[in-house]
Amino acid sequence: MSDAPAIEAIGLVKRYGDTVALRDATFDVPRGTVCGLLGPNGAGKTTAVRLLTTLTRPDEGMARVAGIDVAADPDGVRRRIGLAAQDATVDGLLTARENLAMIGDLHHLGRKVARIRTEELLEQFSLEDAADRPVKTYSGGMRRRLDLAATLVSHPEVLFLDEPTTGLDPRARTELWDVLETLVDTGTTILLTTQYLEEADRLADDIVVVDHGRVIARGDAAALKAQVGGSQLFATVERRDDLSAVAELMATITGGAATIDNDARSVHVATDAGPRAVSQLANELAERSIAVDDIGLRRPTLDEVFLTLTGQPISEDVA
Repeated sequence: MSDAPAIEAIGLVKRYGDTVALRDATFDVPRGTVCGLLGPNGAGKTTAVRLLTTLTRPDEGMARVAGIDVAADPDGVRRRIGLAAQDATVDGLLTARENLAMIGDLHHLGRKVARIRTEELLEQFSLEDAADRPVKTYSGGMRRRLDLAATLVSHPEVLFLDEPTTGLDPRARTELWDVLETLVDTGTTILLTTQYLEEADRLADDIVVVDHGRVIARGDAAALKAQVGGSQLFATVERRDDLSAVAELMATITGGAATIDNDARSVHVATDAGPRAVSQLANELAERSIAVDDIGLRRPTLDEVFLTLTGQPISEDVA
């Protein structure tokens, strides 16, 4: 197997009229790993996936997937990838077995090979008991598992997953994560976009943070958290009107720039001061009669990494 990355993006630029969806995006994904492509609303994650899967062409830059230039040989790329987009693409009127067999025919696997592959995937995704039911009767989790199974009929080298677990309940999401981990163990390379920070924390070997079309940070979850600081002093206030005052206090106590999360009514700041900073902040808040629901010291979360890097919390991408 080649040592070249499974995915290479070099200076990718994509414009839609006056809007620049991607700006000089550069990153790579080693073979047999999971890369989480994360960013706030409109960051350009889905645009990057569309470029890498040949659904649209870059205005500048180049990309290779499985060693193949996506612009020069899009058919060659398509033969080596699988794509599970945000919306399920399986036919609700067909059964799971019929859906997978049909996709096998589209890939010219041959009837016997397609039948064997269908049975393998039904077992792998725990769909055997429902294999002959119309897909329209499936739960959301079952439909998502079948949609992912459909992308794997042709044994793709590289799998692109755009928000793969959006709308799934926690149990269905965990079951799908287990399947993805099994795929990586067998050598599949995965690039996923997600709005679930827990998903990136669990699955991704490497995380690429995108904001306003630019790659602004990269590393595993631990490395990104370290960029925010070793520890976080935090406070959750009862009244949003107190957020600015609390942020000023935190900045004075720690010497760092405090970050406000209006939705969560919270403020946090990186500090190495330890418990002393907590007691000092508590005393200052009490003197000013600022009521808090919670206060303390903790390791940063990926949500706080996003808030610090982008100035806004993670949310579903539309770009």
